[in-house]
Amino acid sequence: MAQDNAEMAADKAQGGPSDAENAAWEKAMAVGPMHKLLASGAGEWKTDMKMWMAPNAEPQTSTGSCMNEMILGGRYQESKYESSVMGMPYEGRGLVGYDNLKNMFVNTWSDNMGTGIMYSEGPYDEKTNSITFKGSYIDPMTGKEVKTREVYKFVADNHHIFEMYATQEGKEFKSMEINYRR
Repeated sequence: MAQDNAEMAADKAQGGPSDAENAAWEKAMAVGPMHKLLASGAGEWKTDMKMWMAPNAEPQTSTGSCMNEMILGGRYQESKYESSVMGMPYEGRGLVGYDNLKNMFVNTWSDNMGTGIMYSEGPYDEKTNSITFKGSYIDPMTGKEVKTREVYKFVADNHHIFEMYATQEGKEFKSMEINYRR
């Protein structure tokens, strides 16, 4: 302990971080209750997916698997998803974390159906035990940005539901639903 104090005093004498700077960094990197909520979803999941390509279209269905793992000291959940989409093998990778400075969840998604990275963010709602993300992606058919709303529901310890809604021509419709079970 004395050595730590001596090192801190030497750092300050050499222009090291102030107590306020240290406190700010500690707040930014702290693992808290929202990170523990994400950790509750770690493990292997079986999935049932429905995907709608347009409003009022019949859904395409598939089964798959997802492996969720907490990484970087429990700050992020990394997801590795495998299934089939439109009759083709599908792989996706997600990274979800809780940003202590924004006070909301942040999410990235990439997959083998494109070369872009989708970004979304949103709050946790304790009443519905869900996270509602808002983001966007570029539609490969039109080249235009599509606004999205994604709802991730913690239904039970071994059952989660992901719903994705897309907005086309000013109207929102459900474009995807994935039931996760372990």
